[in-house]
Amino acid sequence: MLLLALLFNSAYSAINVVEFETDQQAERYQKLISELRCLVCQNQNLADSNAGLANDLKTIVQQKIVQGDSDEQILQFMTDRYGDFVLYRPPVSAKTLLLWLGPLLFLMLGLGILAAYIRKSKMQTVTISQQEQQRARQLLDERKE
Repeated sequence: MLLLALLFNSAYSAINVVEFETDQQAERYQKLISELRCLVCQNQNLADSNAGLANDLKTIVQQKIVQGDSDEQILQFMTDRYGDFVLYRPPVSAKTLLLWLGPLLFLMLGLGILAAYIRKSKMQTVTISQQEQQRARQLLDERKE
């Protein structure tokens, strides 16, 4: 009985219930936590992450919404504190230029390497004299016999 109680207790504690005064605040909360990256998981947004830091960041977003901060103010607070990496879609700037152009650069590099490989592996045409052609025919004919 004790084991069942512990199992159900841990299952319910994993679900964070966040309540707001209006549906608009709840929608803003869901939108913001889906736009912010979990700094621990790195490939998940806050909405999908159960990491401790992600829960802390969700609480900060909730508090800022209740305080009346705008979405822009909340995002600015997060980027001031954690950098552009916290955003799933960071702005194009001098700092993030490599992040935006990196995939294109890798694609171009890969295509360049592929083109060089293909160019190198193409067979070169070799011209042979009439005598060499006749000798080759003789060898082939002898082999057939």
